[in-house]
Amino acid sequence: MPQDTKVDKFHEPVTKTMAGETTETVDDSALDEAARYLANHEEFSPMTPEQEKVIVKKIDSWMIPLLVFCATLSAVDKVEIGTASLYGFQTDNGMVGQQYSWLGSILPLGTLIGLIPASWLVQRVPAGKLLATGSLLWSICTMCYAPTRTWSGFMGLRFLLGFLEAVSTPCFTVLVASFYKKEEQPPRNGIIFAYFSSIFNGFFAWVIGYIPASAPLLRWQYLYLLTGSINVLYSIFLWFVLPDSPMNAFFLTPEQRYHATQRLAANRTGIANRVWKWDQVWEALSDVKVWLIVLFNIVINIPNGGLQAFGSIIINNLGYTPLVSSLLTMPFGVLATSGAWAFSYLAARWHNRRALTAAIALLLPIFGTALVYGSPRTNVASQMVGLYFMYFYWPPYVVAISLVQANTAGMTKKAVTYSLVTIGYAAGNLIGPQTFRSKEAPKYTSSVIAMLVSYCACMLILMVYWLVGAWENKRRDRKYGKAKEVHEGTIEGFVDMTDKNQDDFRYTT
Repeated sequence: MPQDTKVDKFHEPVTKTMAGETTETVDDSALDEAARYLANHEEFSPMTPEQEKVIVKKIDSWMIPLLVFCATLSAVDKVEIGTASLYGFQTDNGMVGQQYSWLGSILPLGTLIGLIPASWLVQRVPAGKLLATGSLLWSICTMCYAPTRTWSGFMGLRFLLGFLEAVSTPCFTVLVASFYKKEEQPPRNGIIFAYFSSIFNGFFAWVIGYIPASAPLLRWQYLYLLTGSINVLYSIFLWFVLPDSPMNAFFLTPEQRYHATQRLAANRTGIANRVWKWDQVWEALSDVKVWLIVLFNIVINIPNGGLQAFGSIIINNLGYTPLVSSLLTMPFGVLATSGAWAFSYLAARWHNRRALTAAIALLLPIFGTALVYGSPRTNVASQMVGLYFMYFYWPPYVVAISLVQANTAGMTKKAVTYSLVTIGYAAGNLIGPQTFRSKEAPKYTSSVIAMLVSYCACMLILMVYWLVGAWENKRRDRKYGKAKEVHEGTIEGFVDMTDKNQDDFRYTT
């Protein structure tokens, strides 16, 4: 069969051929690993819709539980400091003034620093192995909280925990983009990035609450030992079972691995390429859409950072006992998770309206924040309803992640972009606890103002993103014509090119 050789946007000769034939390239670094896999793999008949349903169902049954539990335990490690405070963490360690707030802020500062090596590692190291290794290290760090009894020691541990967890969100994002089509990604994000941590954290805190005061250790010490040891065991398990892509997914047959890889060509975002490309780094740094999502992540996570550290304390200030307060934090996760599922499903079904979907979702935490601030403290029911609605800030964050996955092509650009977006997450979480001033308790006026301003700013950013993406798509249609579909059986869609350098790439808005 004749081969069609062309010069790509970087003036590198690239050969396109039917799967199963010999692939000839002048510069192999231009090809995604999926392209080499398909070109050298046994050829199978075209995939039927029924076969695709079976493959997706199989991927869901393995990948979703593995990633959900890892993401949940990672979040528990970060947020359980609020639960520990219910059991004397602050008083036992002699914390005063803003010392506790700084424990909330130092973790995302560690993440900011950790993203420097993480952005390189996530592009060079298989995502499954990198995630399992990071999970093991930060779990060991969590267990080290128990013997620590000084504020400076906790500051060091919180910084290290954030540094190690810097790989988590980029790895989760890469893995979802490596197994699912663009339209399949939002609902999976809604599950993987679910707010189950509040449910687990509330349950663990409730269990710890029954440990007698006469026990050898303090209750908050048992909390960290329990969650840390569970995560250590799970991290070891994850190392052996979590695949990096459909190409090495042990739970798929050879034919299913072939089809699971080939079907992702339509994404035009690639699966894996280990060559670091500086031109893609510069493109990521100059892409206005990337910076809009980074800015969005900073602003949306200002409320997140505060609520993680102070959510359970706010409930406790309403007059509940530590045991009851720990149980009342569990609906945080139920509401945030159900909201993420609902709005992610809507974002997947409502074509090119993801930014608008996220903006609509922001009306819920605005209502909750206003209700908490406007209703009297003696009206406990109103305070609790408002507090629960405040946790609906999570669905817009999850929907926004799918915009990054769908609109970023080129492996180096993806690595840099995912890290920049996580920097935004860390920066927002660093700022958030500082808006809760101890002298303003229990009303926390500064934090309420910060939340309302943040939500309104996020709505504006999302609308700008929508307009920028729609304008770029129209410009491309005028210049190149309507986008052509990727043909099955070719390596088209698996050349390691950025979205800007693909004439047929259209942005999801």
